[in-house]
Amino acid sequence: MPRLFIGLEVPDHVSQSLSFLRGGLPGARWIDAENYHVTLRFLGDIDDRTANEVELLLGGIRHGDVEIVLDGLDVFGGTRPRSLFVRVRPSPQLTELQADLERLARRAGLPAETRKFTPHITLARLRDVSSRTAADWLSMKGGFFGQSFKPESFVLFSSRASIGGGPYIAEASYPLW
Repeated sequence: MPRLFIGLEVPDHVSQSLSFLRGGLPGARWIDAENYHVTLRFLGDIDDRTANEVELLLGGIRHGDVEIVLDGLDVFGGTRPRSLFVRVRPSPQLTELQADLERLARRAGLPAETRKFTPHITLARLRDVSSRTAADWLSMKGGFFGQSFKPESFVLFSSRASIGGGPYIAEASYPLW
């Protein structure tokens, strides 16, 4: 039973730039740069029949240009930070692509995603990091703005059961246009 998700790969030059942010945050488990991505839809542990159906349906998705604009650093978890990430600025094109993939997942029989789509690139998983320590690290690193890229495709990724952060395998790639 594969664990699958759909996302956008981060180009090498952007991943390398993001990797320079690593370090200086006790309790952070840093994601390897080659595993940076923007998740569009987590599919989860699904059976082979559903995985094959998703793969076929993905071939029918076509979208225009989607620009990914990095828009600062933040943490998920509020008073109990659990991950450090780079925000991706929402855009109508990105939101439409994610909505199309959500509809596709529902057609394949998967349950609706209950969390609001918050585009981001996870840099680290956090364990026993106080909100104060996370805030201090964020203020020390300053804003991280302005980098952008235009993906040419979206990817069906698989991951093996682990603590998180990869390794992720690109199972199939689908052109955006």
